[in-house]
Amino acid sequence: MLIRNKLMLRFTLLVLGIQLGFSVFIYYFNANTRFQRFAHRLETSATLAGRLLVRSHKLEVGTMGSLRRGDLLTLSGEQISIYGPDNALRYSSADNIDQAVNRARLAGLQPGQRISYPAVGQRETVGMAFEHEHEGQGRVYRIFVSAEDRVGWAWLQQVRLLLALGNVGALGLTILAGWYFAGAALRPVARISRQASRISATSLGRRLSEGNGRDELAQLAHVFNTMLAGLEQAFDAQKSFLAHASHELRTPLTTLTGTLETALAYDASLPEARQSLAQALEASRHLTALTSSLLSLAKVDGALPEFEPVRLDECLNQALSFARAKYAGREFRLAFGELPAEAETDVFMVPGNAELLTTALLNLLDNAGKYSAGPVQAELAYEGPTTLRVRIADVGPGLTPEELSRIYEPLYRAAGAVGRPGYGLGLPLTQRIVQRHGGRLELSSVPGQGTTATVWLPAA
Repeated sequence: MLIRNKLMLRFTLLVLGIQLGFSVFIYYFNANTRFQRFAHRLETSATLAGRLLVRSHKLEVGTMGSLRRGDLLTLSGEQISIYGPDNALRYSSADNIDQAVNRARLAGLQPGQRISYPAVGQRETVGMAFEHEHEGQGRVYRIFVSAEDRVGWAWLQQVRLLLALGNVGALGLTILAGWYFAGAALRPVARISRQASRISATSLGRRLSEGNGRDELAQLAHVFNTMLAGLEQAFDAQKSFLAHASHELRTPLTTLTGTLETALAYDASLPEARQSLAQALEASRHLTALTSSLLSLAKVDGALPEFEPVRLDECLNQALSFARAKYAGREFRLAFGELPAEAETDVFMVPGNAELLTTALLNLLDNAGKYSAGPVQAELAYEGPTTLRVRIADVGPGLTPEELSRIYEPLYRAAGAVGRPGYGLGLPLTQRIVQRHGGRLELSSVPGQGTTATVWLPAA
């Protein structure tokens, strides 16, 4: 079901429920008012009959005098029955009154009481115990008056009809109002949908209109625009990566193919063939290393194994061992900074993957050893109670601000890296490993003075 139809249905049901509840209240109020008004009229008629017949002692002598049986009847279908102190019938306004019902009510009608009995059809009855003193003795006469409130019931019928017609008309107006307001409320959503349908992989630069910038739809459009900006950046990075990767892979492949073709066509002696094979092997190794780096970068972007407690100092020592073996003539120093006041045995524990963390630290040490003209300084310390910091500083040529802004792009190489081994994948790989571990990598550099890489990781 469309959201517009859902909103309209819920709005209609809500208003209909309010209408029905209000209608029931109005009908109950009118019905109760009619009942009380008519019960009061019956009590008035019973009181009048008691005053005219009982107090005038007409029932004592058994004669009505100038009164006739129908003179006291003022209501539609009214019936009056009066019983004496001995529970004998002393007066009835008609001979066809069902006195069996009245006699059954005599015992429950105590002196001073006025009781309204449940209606039978549209006939309602009131009983009254009328007290009268005669010759110094208190006597109780029980008077029963019943009648039909035809005017009141007709009035209630009109109220029911009016409420029914009003509810039907209001229901129609509610449906129309719900349709209109649902459409008006969803119009910005339709606009966003139309704008979003025009955005594709080739037009990620488009953005959604954020309207007034304050309501929920504006917030949704803002979130969507932020997502589009991220997607556009990711697509640009992917295109740049593919362009650089294709260029980097094409060079060793071309070298390998050209070398083999030349050897096949021109090499006539074993020394010439061995030289061609050596060149081909070097190109193959270059290609293998580049492919492995690209696969490592893709692996880090995928699902990682479940993290476990890892000793960061052991990862750093292992990376230093690899770096010292690779750069035998370079000095690598290790220092420890501030530690927590209550230091434990495994103070350098972090949650993560030991292999990936060692790879990240080795990449930073490899860059420092590759470009540094002097010793490389590595420091492991705490920065705050829950954060470990690894800082690796070299005294190499440094990087310009423009180079620093692009240093994390895959396959990007700074001007000082030309002619040196590498593929421009070490720092992007290191950054993603650190980010996947909930940490942060930051490089600072001064041209001609060196570069400092700092890694922050949450401590276990």
